[in-house]
Amino acid sequence: MTARAGRASIRRRMLALTVLALLLTGIGLVALIRDYARGASDSAFDRLLAASAFTIAGAVQIEDGAVTVELPTASLAMLDFSDDDRVFYEVAAPDGAFVTGYRDLGAGLAPAASATPDFTEGSYHGEAVRIATVGRLVFVEGKAGWATIRVAETRGARAALASEILGQAALPLAALGLVALGLVWFGIRYAFAPLVVMERELRRRAPEDLSPVQVPVPVEVQQLAGALNDFIARLRSVMERVSGLVADAAHQVRTPLASLRAQAEVAVDEEDPARLRDRVVRIHQNAVQASHLVNQLLMDATVRHRLEAREATVVALDAIVEDVRQRLDFEEAGRLAVALAPEASRAEISGDRVALREMLWNLVHNALTHAPGGDVEIEAAVEGGRAVLRVSDRGPGIPAAEKALVLERFARGEGSRDRPGSGLGLSIVRTVAEAHGGTLALLDRPGGGLRVEVTLPVVESARRRPHGPAGPAAALLLAAALLAGSVGPGRAAPGTTVYPAPAGGERTLTILGATDTPLFGRFIADFQALRPEIRVVYQETDTLPMYQAASSGQMSPVPDLMISSAPDLQVKLANDGFAQAYASPWLDRLPHWAQWRAEAIGFTFEPAVIAYNPDLLSEAEVPRSHAELIALLEAQPERFRGRVATYDIAVSGIGHLLASQDALISSNFWRLAAAFGRVDAKLSGSSPEMLDRIVGGELILGYNLLGSYAFARQAAGLRLGVVVPEDYALVMTRVALIPRGAPDAELARAFVDYLLSPRGQALAAGVTGLGAIMPDISGPWSAGSIAGKTEGALQPIPLGPSLLVALDERRRERFLQTWRRLVSDGTAP
Repeated sequence: MTARAGRASIRRRMLALTVLALLLTGIGLVALIRDYARGASDSAFDRLLAASAFTIAGAVQIEDGAVTVELPTASLAMLDFSDDDRVFYEVAAPDGAFVTGYRDLGAGLAPAASATPDFTEGSYHGEAVRIATVGRLVFVEGKAGWATIRVAETRGARAALASEILGQAALPLAALGLVALGLVWFGIRYAFAPLVVMERELRRRAPEDLSPVQVPVPVEVQQLAGALNDFIARLRSVMERVSGLVADAAHQVRTPLASLRAQAEVAVDEEDPARLRDRVVRIHQNAVQASHLVNQLLMDATVRHRLEAREATVVALDAIVEDVRQRLDFEEAGRLAVALAPEASRAEISGDRVALREMLWNLVHNALTHAPGGDVEIEAAVEGGRAVLRVSDRGPGIPAAEKALVLERFARGEGSRDRPGSGLGLSIVRTVAEAHGGTLALLDRPGGGLRVEVTLPVVESARRRPHGPAGPAAALLLAAALLAGSVGPGRAAPGTTVYPAPAGGERTLTILGATDTPLFGRFIADFQALRPEIRVVYQETDTLPMYQAASSGQMSPVPDLMISSAPDLQVKLANDGFAQAYASPWLDRLPHWAQWRAEAIGFTFEPAVIAYNPDLLSEAEVPRSHAELIALLEAQPERFRGRVATYDIAVSGIGHLLASQDALISSNFWRLAAAFGRVDAKLSGSSPEMLDRIVGGELILGYNLLGSYAFARQAAGLRLGVVVPEDYALVMTRVALIPRGAPDAELARAFVDYLLSPRGQALAAGVTGLGAIMPDISGPWSAGSIAGKTEGALQPIPLGPSLLVALDERRRERFLQTWRRLVSDGTAP
């Protein structure tokens, strides 16, 4: 009756907890479904709303110097699927002038600043609306600006769809809850049935029956049955060990105790003092033998129990030897000589310290006992990854015929019959050695005596294991460390610079980058000021070879971090699965366009600029826009022939990106390309190279050069003019990416955090001139300062799948063919 009441109590508790869990889960799921329904509804309708705005934006044109639009029928027809909703729209010129639509729709809203759709909640004519805003870049009177297109829709259809989704999901959820409750009720009733069967099986057993439980049980109870059988097996082992100990003790101790009793009885009747003393000596010897036998039996049982428990620790070999030495008395310690090789004194063994100590103690005790008056030697060495312990004496030794016999329990050789002993010592030694994966050998010692040799596997201690790189790159990095340790930052290989850890650490961060080493070295030095224990290896390369090596899987070794000035190539690597995500705590402050999937993370703000030599081009002649540059080159082709430079987009990743973005934004791009062809423009894969040639007077000007390099040369006092185009200026960001398989991704994440931190951004906004992308950063090259240098539109290149379009093989090839025909051949399309 008690058992039934107990089971009923468990059932009630389980049922109550299940009902409570189902109720709370149902409430949570309803809340989640409600939010999901609203989000799904907004997502579906937002796409249509954005498509409508884009359709209108595509129809925006410039006529007679003013913005106009002929509203496409489809732009509003695609929203006409609900009789309850109303649709409103507005188009405004870059200067805010109203073009068409509902004049007050955008009241209080900021004008468009990009082509990316922006969604806001609002109220129009007393109704809640969802508003989509997109921009269209247009050129009015030679100046670029964003026309603003807004489309708004009331929320009736959205609310109806969200309610429908919630209702359709809530009914099955309620039915599922009822079904689950019924299943739980019936499941609880039968869940305990296997336990009842097991209980009956155990109650029927005799006390001495320690066989495993063989009752068939379901999978859910198998672990319980297995644990019970393991316990029974351990109990049976303990009982067998105790029974064996009792039997061994009864058998082995009987003889010395009988002899002790007989000697005592004779001594009681002995009247001769000399004979009485002899009897007492024999009684003492028998007592010593009995005591030694009992101690050995107890130690044998203890060692076997500890080995069965398998509680292994890492034990130093020299500590085991010292434990044995401490147990010897003064006279015995004087006869012991210890010789440990240096590697043996550092060796460690995984095992039970007590068992290993008793193993060595038995060897030393046997040697001291069977070689009276002679020295005993302990030698230790490490041979082939195994520790070798040798205990040698000058006793009578053991005949070859008896060497196998004396390793058995209670077995003794003929030469030791006249000495006290139990015959357990070498048996204990063999048991311990084999339990630790070792071997035991009884050898004849040259010159007479016995040498017992025990070999045990050695483990490599983590505190003694050298830190550092392993594998194919180990030799290279070691050589770099030796070179860098004496001369500071040094070259370990072509294009590679090693920055030793200021505090002398061995942990290494490897970076593969496309930024000039002296420029990027400032970031590394500042990072090491925060982490002086870190050694940094920086390898400089170009953007396209970096991408090709990473995408082909041929980077060896794989760096911890990749930094490239070609955002599209970094996004392609991330899209193709070559990057790992890192949700840096600084991502929330980073502009949305400067990161993608937390895998491609931008950290600079660098406009593409026009650079020129002020000694070769007067201030009045300097082109301030793309249109002025075209006019200058077309007007004076002979003057600029061979003295104008731009990126070779066939070999430069950043060059191809900037050119493709130019072609997307400006209808004059191919005219500019044709102008480059007529003046035989010099093509290069590097902004620093083109800037050096401009400063040196070899070139007059360069187009689409990275402003960061140009600003840095200006700050250094070089004669260089820099123009941020007034009509529009592309802005790119250098992208950090942690590759999959990075040897030390933790260090890579720490460096990314540093680059995005106020300290790293201050360096970007200061002496490096790379431009700080984070808001609220002050400095001559912060995003705000750079924006103040131009009156035109700054157009950041957003990171995302849209960058993959220009990398499509066929599209890229067609683009390059047109570029080569215009720039290389100098012919118009």
